[in-house]
Amino acid sequence: MQKIDNYSFANKKAIVRVDFNVPLDKKTFVVTDETRIRGALKTINRIIGNGGAAILMSHLGRPDGKVQEKYSLKHVVPAIEKNLGIKIKFAPDCIGEEAQKLASELKSGEVLLLENLRYYEEEEGKVYSLPEDATDEQKKEAKAKLKESQKTFLKKLASFADCYVNDAFGTAHRAHASTSLIVQHFPNDSMFGYLIESELMAMDKVLHSNEKPLTAIMGGAKVSDKILLIENLLNRVDNLIIGGGMTYTFIKAQGGKIGKSLCEEDKLELALELLKKAKEKGVKVYLPVDAINADAFDANANTQSLKIDQTPDGWMGLDIAAETIKIFSDVIENSKTILWNGPMGVFEMEKFSKGTTAIALAVAKATEKGAYSLVGGGDSVAAVNKLNLADKISYVSTGGGAMLEYMEGKELPGIKAIRG
Repeated sequence: MQKIDNYSFANKKAIVRVDFNVPLDKKTFVVTDETRIRGALKTINRIIGNGGAAILMSHLGRPDGKVQEKYSLKHVVPAIEKNLGIKIKFAPDCIGEEAQKLASELKSGEVLLLENLRYYEEEEGKVYSLPEDATDEQKKEAKAKLKESQKTFLKKLASFADCYVNDAFGTAHRAHASTSLIVQHFPNDSMFGYLIESELMAMDKVLHSNEKPLTAIMGGAKVSDKILLIENLLNRVDNLIIGGGMTYTFIKAQGGKIGKSLCEEDKLELALELLKKAKEKGVKVYLPVDAINADAFDANANTQSLKIDQTPDGWMGLDIAAETIKIFSDVIENSKTILWNGPMGVFEMEKFSKGTTAIALAVAKATEKGAYSLVGGGDSVAAVNKLNLADKISYVSTGGGAMLEYMEGKELPGIKAIRG
């Protein structure tokens, strides 16, 4: 495994897996959030600044193996050029003659962006073109055929370059052609880009931190989405704060009244089991004590603040309330290491965003006092960005699913392929 800092890119072409799966305006196709593009700049600049040429490859959306205009990476070109400060070349296909020609003519200091990798079934290794009534035999045959064509696909991509850089943390948990399989074509010339390096450093820092107390804040809708993460964290954290929709599975399991609040009925036993494990390991679990209840899942619903276990029939809890905010904030502000994943309520509705906002501010305050904070997961990151707090958090992760899996203790294919 090479290190991007020590590798010489002089007169070499690097094929770089970036994560330019960015949101686009539905009408104008203009990029509406450039965070992921900015995240790749340091790696691209290192390559071209060191005398190399960068060939960028990415996916955009889910075109399911078909060419679709709305998923074309050409829409992302203006945003890349604006952020890089140079003109870049664009290949209207990720393989094929034109891409091959553009790659072979690419000079040191230049950047080429390839078209959406997922226009090809070979990228994800999924057969999309089978009829719905396909037999098991047909499926097996199609899968074997795809595996063969995937080899050709990889060979063509790899032929463009002298080395491979993976800087797409958001897809590192996928065993796709461009994230893990391509590495075999560059046995001595594969490395992580700066973004992945910093993501791994941030996660390892939290997972193996000696800076106590270590507090994990878990939000979001379902316990089932976070079981493995919570179980892994119980061996490491001092405090576990639970908020969001998954709160009510724990509250109901303990005999509380939850009205129409979100609840995973089949996870009640598990919730009690997790609380028992936490107690055995000496982990303090903080559940909300009060909530903002609504009579409908609606931005204009009637609301009232009540004890968490006294939700009236027909009402649902959609955010944490004042007392809980105070308890959670105190715990966070007295922590030395913090991991936050998931909102405290229905953050996208103004009426139910106060809890998530308060947690974001508490994490920023703790960081200011010297704590190390890592925030990951779409809604938590959105909250931090909406409040312009990103520079007040130690590290804001770019990969929701990938971060969760790494923190759960799983091996990510895109990481393993390079680390070995």
